[in-house]
Amino acid sequence: MQIGGKTQQEALATLRDMTTDMSQPSVSEHTSRIEKAQRYMQANNIAALYLNAGTNLAYFTGMQWYASERLVGAILPARGDVVYIAPTFEIDSLEERKLIAGHIEGWQEHESPYALFAKLLSDIDTANGSKVAVDESTQFFIVDGFSKTLPKTIEIINGSEVTAHCRMHKSPHELALIQRAMDMTLAVHKATASMLKEGMTTTEVEAFINEAHRKVGASGSYFCIVLFGKATSFPHGVKDPQVLKANDLVLIDTGCKLHGYLSDITRTYCFGEPTSKQRQLWSSEKQAQIAAFNAATVGSTCGDVDAAARHSLEAEGLGPDYTLPGLPHRTGHGIGMDIHEWPYLVKDNPHQLAPGMCFSNEPMIVVPGEFGIRLEDHFYVTDAGPVWFTEPSKSITEPFND
Repeated sequence: MQIGGKTQQEALATLRDMTTDMSQPSVSEHTSRIEKAQRYMQANNIAALYLNAGTNLAYFTGMQWYASERLVGAILPARGDVVYIAPTFEIDSLEERKLIAGHIEGWQEHESPYALFAKLLSDIDTANGSKVAVDESTQFFIVDGFSKTLPKTIEIINGSEVTAHCRMHKSPHELALIQRAMDMTLAVHKATASMLKEGMTTTEVEAFINEAHRKVGASGSYFCIVLFGKATSFPHGVKDPQVLKANDLVLIDTGCKLHGYLSDITRTYCFGEPTSKQRQLWSSEKQAQIAAFNAATVGSTCGDVDAAARHSLEAEGLGPDYTLPGLPHRTGHGIGMDIHEWPYLVKDNPHQLAPGMCFSNEPMIVVPGEFGIRLEDHFYVTDAGPVWFTEPSKSITEPFND
């Protein structure tokens, strides 16, 4: 029995730490990422890339820091070494976190970090070009500060031109980290399904999932959505908790983080006996998911994959396009160090699939006022075709393949 029958303690006892043999990206990996970015910048007349505290700073340099009202980041020039920028009182903290060599330039609380950025940029060899790429996640007040301080000859461009170019294509080590994170969350899903019982609240289930993620070696759930019954028709949930009743549909969407890389899996199944309509639409959802997967070959476009899912649903009388009952959003998103990243499996997106790209596959069916069904598994692209990170659900009453 996959759904119900165990206590929470019995379900937790089936889990173990799954992280002990996994390592963080090495200094050499970060160096390779920097070199790739620099090659791109040199080829596209970009003088430098500003990396703000957060995902991109961590991806390229390994520096773990958080974005706040104080500017902390780094300048990655098209040629030469990384230069870090931080409040002077934080320099010692950054020094102990630094993996990639580079001087840390400090600014005092009464000083302008934007003026410091402009000064450092003027010291960089800008013969490569007058464009400066700014990390796409940088807060507007920082970009505004740059634009008011830099010479008018400097053009500020969206840094995703560089960051996405590097981050979209995962290395074997990145794929291994994502695979393990997915394995961890799938184990949590199985444990969660096994301990469901009538009368449980969504809040109780969320707390269990967080504890279960800790048991498999994560710091807890990176995110968690638990929905019962009619609430499953709201793709990202409702504001109030629900109570599990016999024959409710259950939708659980959750994930965790492992050495900076994320998992994200959704299962929808019935706690009891599904209606014929629920069975039929669950089957339509799985068919759409498989259609999208089969379309995800090297050289196909992201739009092609989205279209495959929609055509499958339309053949079942759903949609078309975003019309409900049907699929109200894109078919999938990229995943890596951010839960949603490039490229996106969305209508008419001309971006071509290439080896190393990773995607969610979740062409959700929403029946307004009744229920929703989302089956979400991820795959990565290879020259030989797409490869699942996790195998799709078996049936509406058996959500797992074992």
